[in-house]
Amino acid sequence: MTRVLIIDDHPIFRQGLRHLIESVPGLCVVGEASDLTGAAQQLAGLQPDVAIIDLNLGTDSGLDLVHRCHEMKPRVAAVVLTMHREESLFEGALRAGAAAYVLKENASEDVLLAIRSVAAGGFFLSASLKEFLGRKDKRDTAPAGPTDLTSLTPTERRVLRLIGTNLTSKEIAHELCISPRTVDSHRAHICERLNLRGAQSLLRFALEHRALL
Repeated sequence: MTRVLIIDDHPIFRQGLRHLIESVPGLCVVGEASDLTGAAQQLAGLQPDVAIIDLNLGTDSGLDLVHRCHEMKPRVAAVVLTMHREESLFEGALRAGAAAYVLKENASEDVLLAIRSVAAGGFFLSASLKEFLGRKDKRDTAPAGPTDLTSLTPTERRVLRLIGTNLTSKEIAHELCISPRTVDSHRAHICERLNLRGAQSLLRFALEHRALL
């Protein structure tokens, strides 16, 4: 049974999400919260597997909650739910530790897919946002193709695979028993080999090609 916590400041929306989630066998809503304080209490007491977090929580910041969730309960997968498709918010959610980014316009179709994906250790991104970011990437950088992966060394592929799980350089270094500086060197080499530019281009490539790594 996958235990889900819903954090949103709109009661009617929370009710709709609860009804949708609990209509699926194997999913259970264990609690709801509308603000940062209530969410922190629920996270500590209810032991959810997945937390669905709205980025707009009244006067509270959903990004702050995602970060707190990642620090307090690293095994809880945070599914960001928002009406915003701004790149800066998406990148902020990734840095904070989000495992999924779902647009509210696609919530009825994507929330269940996101829960299943993150509960299995994966990452989920709404298709419409993926298309938007893909179009922007074409303007900002020459995209690398899947065949370019053959140019990577086995270690570089492992580093890229771990980047796709949202680990930091320090965490990747610990996982591979190498120094963070060596990880950063691998990152630079991978970007050079794949012709990637921009702060988040490497992470996006890793997410989009996880099945090939």
